[in-house]
Amino acid sequence: MSGTVSPLAPKTFAEMPAIRGVRMATAAAGIKYKNRTDVLMMVFDEPATVAGVFTRSKCPSAPVDFCRANLPGGTARAVVVNSGNANAFTGKKGRESTALTAQAAARATGCSEGEIFLASTGVIGEPLDATKFAGVLDELVVSATGDFWFEAAKAIMTTDTYPKVATRVAKIGDVDVRINGIAKGAGMIAPDMATMLSFVVTDADIPAPVLQALLSEAVEPTFNSVTVDSDTSTSDTLMLFATGAAAGDGQKPVAGANDTALAGFRSALNDLLRDLALQVVRDGEGARKMVAVTVEGAEHDAAAKRIALSIANSPLVKTAVAGEDANWGRVVMAVGKSGEMADRDRLAIWFGDVRVAVDGERDPAYSEAAASAVMKEQDISIRAEIGLGTGRATVWTCDLTKEYVEINGDYRS
Repeated sequence: MSGTVSPLAPKTFAEMPAIRGVRMATAAAGIKYKNRTDVLMMVFDEPATVAGVFTRSKCPSAPVDFCRANLPGGTARAVVVNSGNANAFTGKKGRESTALTAQAAARATGCSEGEIFLASTGVIGEPLDATKFAGVLDELVVSATGDFWFEAAKAIMTTDTYPKVATRVAKIGDVDVRINGIAKGAGMIAPDMATMLSFVVTDADIPAPVLQALLSEAVEPTFNSVTVDSDTSTSDTLMLFATGAAAGDGQKPVAGANDTALAGFRSALNDLLRDLALQVVRDGEGARKMVAVTVEGAEHDAAAKRIALSIANSPLVKTAVAGEDANWGRVVMAVGKSGEMADRDRLAIWFGDVRVAVDGERDPAYSEAAASAVMKEQDISIRAEIGLGTGRATVWTCDLTKEYVEINGDYRS
């Protein structure tokens, strides 16, 4: 965790109310960091329904494998998360570590190991000594409390400079339901689930298959549309739990993912995930500027997204942003290398509201001063009009600074 908080950090944090049906506690197990909490346990006193999406990395961590195996069961009683060690690329030892943790959590919670979910974040390739925290799970189950979201967010941080929290209220029918979420992530952030962990809990009564459909749909324009450095983590995990407590308020059963009663919930969930995803980008390692990259007029939406990611992931574009240099030629380069259809002579580019290029050349009214003024802002928008179709996408990234190199140059030491 960096000593200074990102200049892009939120000025205030959401007040996080308790969610009925879930309790949390943290502990300091000394896994990597001294004098800070590094283990989080979430406990569901009644079985919660569960949904999850995970990294597409072909080298996933042991906890990702464990969660994928348990997810079809559809119910959760506890989640154990540690920071400081990713338990990734740890072979047989890694599997033994997840087994030990799951056994201890199941024993402490009084449930089956199939109702336990695990996540780890931190250094890759270091064996994780689960005995460091397996022994504290009994205590955590007893001490866990509902009013603990902010502390929970702190416990899962690695190079993050601030905890990431968000909350929303929605209606299912005429019953209010609450959604709370926490996330961690600052580097190794890229689409296909940015390097990050995120845990979202609602008191709505929603069956696991419906919950999974909602989550899979919501992740694409949110967590799968952010990139700090184009690197996809081994450990990315986003889990959504529904405790069902709202059934006691008269919430009617949900018929399916397309039930019109879910419209408000779907919107609130998408909004919350976008909030958390952007907080992750705003904490990009060494970041000083937030960049929204929008591509319009591509052949289709998927093409627009690939072009947008080509721009957002370009080290040359990101260093130009860091240097406040209105170098739109680098955007032209990134569009051209994306692998998607583009017509040089139809291309137009904007920095903020300033059109810098049009019809395949510099805008006749181009003003270096106006473009440079946009680049001095903390939040910058870059827009490219491809001129071929109706495809549109927005992705979010940050600048690439010397601090990013410093943070990652000595991450293990």
